Amino acid sequence: MKKIRDEVPVQLTEDKTRDLVARTILENGPLSATEIAAKLHLTPAGIRRHLDSLVGSGILVSREPYRTATSSRGRGRPTKVFVITDVGRERFEHSYDDLAASALRFMANPDSVNNSQPTNLVKQFATSWAWEMERKFSKVIGAIGVRDRKVEALANFLIEEGYAATTKRTTNGIELCQHHCPIAHVAAEFPELCEAETQAFSTVLGTHVQRLATIADGSGVCTTYIPLASNTTTPTFQSTITAQRTRESAHD
Repeated sequence: MKKIRDEVPVQLTEDKTRDLVARTILENGPLSATEIAAKLHLTPAGIRRHLDSLVGSGILVSREPYRTATSSRGRGRPTKVFVITDVGRERFEHSYDDLAASALRFMANPDSVNNSQPTNLVKQFATSWAWEMERKFSKVIGAIGVRDRKVEALANFLIEEGYAATTKRTTNGIELCQHHCPIAHVAAEFPELCEAETQAFSTVLGTHVQRLATIADGSGVCTTYIPLASNTTTPTFQSTITAQRTRESAHD
């Protein structure tokens, strides 16, 4: 995924500037007009003109800031922030082809299906998909032992996968934020994907994690809380799949 540049070229067309504004929000999550202006080195007045155009075309929507349980609350009315809509997200990269290919390979493999009831196939696929994510990340994480460094490595991995991830330190942990989800539309219909992804994070980080919000449920950003205190290691996805198949075989 491309990064937002530190400086904005002087000669930018109106359309390119609007695209840059939309991508800035996509990669950083909900932002106010002042915050966008600071990031792009443009005047707030100029930014508001582009924001009005993007809101009018349905690419953005303005609302009060989304707050998690760990967010601090200040005095007064909160500044409106701008959020990417589903229409806006469709203008950026998605991973539907990869997801569809994975689903087809999974469904075509008799060993994966294991003669299960059709109602279990989505959950089994979600588990298999997340386990593949876990396997790919395990190659990246290497010998990193410190949890906060693991979280940063996970965020960088997610950026490469198209999730526009950032991290934010809290009093007792870290919030991992995914400002863009390439499979948000699919996950909205099949929440098993979000559940499996959360379990994958827990597995690779070696601790229980808590999903506070998801793009799929309309929150605008996927937020996962990761405690920094040591915890017991969670079971891997491969062991989860094996246990699941063992239980299903016992009922045959």
